[in-house]
Amino acid sequence: MFSKRSSTQKKRAVGRRSPVATVSLILVGLLTTGGAYALFTSSATAETSSGSSQANVNEGKKLFAANCATCHNVNGSGTTAGPSLIGVGAASVDFQVGTGRMPGAANGPQALKKPVQFTDQQIQDMAAYVASLGTGPSEPEAQYLQGNANASKGAELFRINCAMCHNVAGAGGALTDGKFAPALKGVTSKHIYEAMLTGPQNMPVFNDLNITPQDKADIITYLKYLEKNPSPGGFELGNLGPVSEGLFIWIFGLGAIVAITVWLTAKSN
Repeated sequence: MFSKRSSTQKKRAVGRRSPVATVSLILVGLLTTGGAYALFTSSATAETSSGSSQANVNEGKKLFAANCATCHNVNGSGTTAGPSLIGVGAASVDFQVGTGRMPGAANGPQALKKPVQFTDQQIQDMAAYVASLGTGPSEPEAQYLQGNANASKGAELFRINCAMCHNVAGAGGALTDGKFAPALKGVTSKHIYEAMLTGPQNMPVFNDLNITPQDKADIITYLKYLEKNPSPGGFELGNLGPVSEGLFIWIFGLGAIVAITVWLTAKSN
């Protein structure tokens, strides 16, 4: 009886050390991880397209096929003429189409802002369809778009993260190869937020881990403050900084001094 029990224990010990058991444990771990990831992805996709019905998605698919598929492919996977839109989210569509940059008129260093070609509902339908293709940033919540956050903190964040391209006053500026950072005056709060969230054109992506939603609200508040409060120094020369101001002084200031000098000399003669 003792030997029988010892034999059973040995078999169990060998079974625990068997390579088959190790492989089984790895498979169980992979299946568990994959299932958790699929559940998370499904939840995120549902959150991204929340508020959009299947009817919105179907209508957006028709609009996409008629206006976007030539460059981005019928399934949004992209072509040589346009990038893939799988995973860009509703926010990217709302920004690009809502500012008239898309559909693009012609190839160039970057897409230009143009009159919007679609109604708000059509834009929402296309955004719902693209959001259904893969998880991506959703449109911002209204609470972050009111322009009533901390303007002082927003100014500091803007100087650190945005001013090197857009100018400290949001007046825009030139980049390389014919590209540029656009002026931010008159841009809606929603589109400013979506630009930070999705990084259109040459702009880097500032997701919620880089700049939190509240920080984005602070930046928007700062930019809206600049719109409502004119420069206390008078004519701002486009807010283009010391280069334009120095050029103005050089041409008009020194020009006026030279003109007065010539006039005085001529009068004394």
